[in-house]
Amino acid sequence: MLKFKNGDKIIIISGKYKGRIGNIIKVLKNENRAYIDSIFYKKKYIKNNKNIKGYKLVKPCKINMSNISILDPKLKVRTRIKFKIINGEKVRICKKSNTILINNK
Repeated sequence: MLKFKNGDKIIIISGKYKGRIGNIIKVLKNENRAYIDSIFYKKKYIKNNKNIKGYKLVKPCKINMSNISILDPKLKVRTRIKFKIINGEKVRICKKSNTILINNK
């Protein structure tokens, strides 16, 4: 089971965007990277062509999972995750406040 899931609220802990808060759009498990909403974007400019007019393409970029941390929903601070089996189901729990993380796709 992964520590990060789609829809989780995270905080960036290192790099150019340190301290910014966003949501995970997509997790790439094999690459150990994730797409973050409204923080990390790349711009690409498309030239004019005979058929189409030029435009600016804005798309989210990948960030390494070692540079992000889960934001505790109760305390609003960064926290680590622990796993626990409750009623035969494996759940994710914040270590600082012991709140259960619910996946908000």
